[in-house]
Amino acid sequence: MTKRSTLANAIRVLSMDAIQKSNSGHPGAPMGMADMAEVLYNDFMHHNPKNPHWSNRDRFVLSNGHGSMLMYSLLHLTGYDLSMDDIKNFRQLHSKTPGHPEYGYTAGIETTTGPLGQGVTNAVGMALAEKLLAEEFNQGGINIVNHYTYVFLGDGCLMEGISHEACSFAGTLGLGKLIALYDDNNISIDGEVDGWFTDKTGKRFKAYGWHVQKVDGHDPKAIKRAIKKAKKIKNKPSMIIAKTIIGKGAPNKAGSHECHGAPLGAEEIEATRKALGWTAPAFEIPQEVYDGWNAVDKGEKQEAKWVKKFAEYSTKFPEKAAEYTARMSNELPADFEAQATAAIEKAQVETQAMPTRKASKYALEALGPLVPGLFGGSADLTPSNNTFWSGSKAVNGTGKLDFTGNYLSYGVREFGMTAMMNGMMLHGGLMPYGATFLMFSEYARNALRMAALMKIRGLFVYTHDSIGVGEDGPTHQPVEQTSSLRLIPNMNVWRPCDAVESVASWKSAIQRKDGPSCLTFTRQNTDKQERTAQQVADISKGGYILKDSNGTPDAIIIATGSEVGLAMQAAQRIGNNIRVVSMPCTNIYDRQSDDYKENVLPAAVSKRIAVEAGQGDFWYKYVGLNGAVISQDTFGESAPGAVLFEYFGFTVDKVIEAVNNVLEK
Repeated sequence: MTKRSTLANAIRVLSMDAIQKSNSGHPGAPMGMADMAEVLYNDFMHHNPKNPHWSNRDRFVLSNGHGSMLMYSLLHLTGYDLSMDDIKNFRQLHSKTPGHPEYGYTAGIETTTGPLGQGVTNAVGMALAEKLLAEEFNQGGINIVNHYTYVFLGDGCLMEGISHEACSFAGTLGLGKLIALYDDNNISIDGEVDGWFTDKTGKRFKAYGWHVQKVDGHDPKAIKRAIKKAKKIKNKPSMIIAKTIIGKGAPNKAGSHECHGAPLGAEEIEATRKALGWTAPAFEIPQEVYDGWNAVDKGEKQEAKWVKKFAEYSTKFPEKAAEYTARMSNELPADFEAQATAAIEKAQVETQAMPTRKASKYALEALGPLVPGLFGGSADLTPSNNTFWSGSKAVNGTGKLDFTGNYLSYGVREFGMTAMMNGMMLHGGLMPYGATFLMFSEYARNALRMAALMKIRGLFVYTHDSIGVGEDGPTHQPVEQTSSLRLIPNMNVWRPCDAVESVASWKSAIQRKDGPSCLTFTRQNTDKQERTAQQVADISKGGYILKDSNGTPDAIIIATGSEVGLAMQAAQRIGNNIRVVSMPCTNIYDRQSDDYKENVLPAAVSKRIAVEAGQGDFWYKYVGLNGAVISQDTFGESAPGAVLFEYFGFTVDKVIEAVNNVLEK
């Protein structure tokens, strides 16, 4: 049997050689964490390299994603579809081994990591998903959901504020199948962390309600004992603080920041090979080492055992089995499209003027029963966000935890909530939505970006969308947020104008499989708009003609949200030659065909006005430099919303004035 040290050294040499070849990367972390990884993967991980999507696999997250060569080495050595040529292609264009682990590029990567702290937060979401699904589906003594979430993290992850949000909450929720291994190497890019990170990490995590152990991160027996003990703790997440040496094995650079973010160099690599007793040349792994790592046979047996169990479960609980299979595939019911479309049409008939945050709840009441696995929450703003609908059941906040619930009060943790939602979505089986005020999307910004980058569905609900927030004042009044969210690649941002568009926005976000959506809703009232059946259908295209002119329009008013009502009133007062375009989702509108966009905004009609109670620069792409934009380009004030709309010029008269000015040019 190949020695553990030799198996761990395979990670070290693959990592240092790949990083040297690319002349870029972080060798210190994978070399320091190699012993922990060897014990975890060879003694504990339940996974099948030939089926990376097996639903009951253990999840592994490398939160300190700069150590990506650790992950790629593990995947290659254990038998995943990652060749030695892929290892050699580390950090090169379109490679399966990018600089940080990226979800969707390589089989076996559970989430994109790199922005520190988010990986461990994704892992909290994954562990929560496992607990919720186990509570829902395990029955009759047959546990079809029964796996662990393991996460490696470093000093940087613990310094980032999001780790406080997520790890505190994980302790509160008692996520006993979450096991974190902390690479405590005392080094970051600037050097030894004693000058800027002196937390008593063990005490911190004990205070959070975690089970805490400390081990020598280079002692396989101690690591194994610690993980075994952690698995016995059922009601607390576990933190294993592993004291390690960064760059372990490099005789001259180990323990120094010099091996943190730069290749070791040819001389140090040669010295490391000698120190490790590794005689194979670069990018060659002896067969006995491959044999010691190979997890294919073991993984296939583990999955086969589960498949047999699931077959028994399917016989006894066929409906549950079918639902589990569909949900883990992120499938919607076959009739969702028809029923959701009917709900939009019904909203056109039965709803009246209302704030769209209330319209959002109406949408949840209509669509929620159609979506198995819908799991809601809010960052301490549930009554204001209107996200708790009649089908909601609280997990927490009632004096005890109830994991049969489908609604989570996240507390004031906007960033943590968003990254946890990403983890739940990546795990599968749940469709999470989470809410806060639009202003506080700023706290969650990087997790929103990660959802868009990973191309995963996310339902991010943001209410109180403008100066219409009113008396809370400029600290709570979003000005630039809607436009800046639209700039995130692959993000759909909806700002509906009434209940009908609100239901349509929810429908679109739920059906989207290739990226997230932000749903922004008003505190202020909005007018109900009348539509034809074709106009109702065209909402899904992101922008459409809400009021047309007699013949070619003299001018076009484009508006979103509550300002659509102003545009409609202004157009009616001006006369019949004004077109009004409602554009609830510019991102979707921009992806429509040229013919459709030409029909909505004809190039021949250059007299255009945009109206939105937010930053205005964004709108010149639609109105042109000679067009007019009625926008909010300063911070707001503290006053009732209606007073502020009048004060800042969001009135029918101001819209008419802008139209007349454009027509006179």
